[in-house]
Amino acid sequence: MSEQDVSLMKQRFRGYLPVVIDVETAGFNAKTDALLEVAAVTLAFDEQGWLHPDQTFHYHVEPFEGANLEPAALEFNGIDPNSPLRGAVPEGEALKEIFKPIRKAQKDAGCQRSILVGHNATFDHGFVMAAAERANLKRNPFHPFVTFDTAALAALTLGQTVLIKACQEAGIAFDSRQAHSALYDTERTAELFCWMVNRYKNLGGWPLVK
Repeated sequence: MSEQDVSLMKQRFRGYLPVVIDVETAGFNAKTDALLEVAAVTLAFDEQGWLHPDQTFHYHVEPFEGANLEPAALEFNGIDPNSPLRGAVPEGEALKEIFKPIRKAQKDAGCQRSILVGHNATFDHGFVMAAAERANLKRNPFHPFVTFDTAALAALTLGQTVLIKACQEAGIAFDSRQAHSALYDTERTAELFCWMVNRYKNLGGWPLVK
């Protein structure tokens, strides 16, 4: 990453590194329901100042001991938590392996914190934070409460709040058959966030004119 790229990231998001996250879960309660899958995509600027997806990380996650598994949630996302084919790992191990390269990317970009970017980001943020707390992970790179919500940003820029509809409006290919996979949804959300940031730049909104 060049000095210019570092400066761009640090200046564009006030010293924060945006990292796109999506989770699949066994319910809506981050404290009691299992985290089953998590994916992350880091972002970077190119030499022309356009934002693009960079690194991708993905883990299937074992339900924590005593976790609630809501049948309706499992039917919705199609995950069988007990399938050995998932290759699932404990949630603490998954997050530790994801946090490590995020902290490196954060340091390389000259940022002091990472910001979780997600579609309806409060949901994903809640599950990541709850899992990190259960695993007693001290070096969590994410801001404790600030997020960038692509649903809100898409409503502003595209007049859409549903991920597939926002992607379609932006000309981003979206296969509905692959939806509700944390990896697929994270990759599409990353593309959408980059598209919106770059669209604002292309329209003259950034850099700010003073």
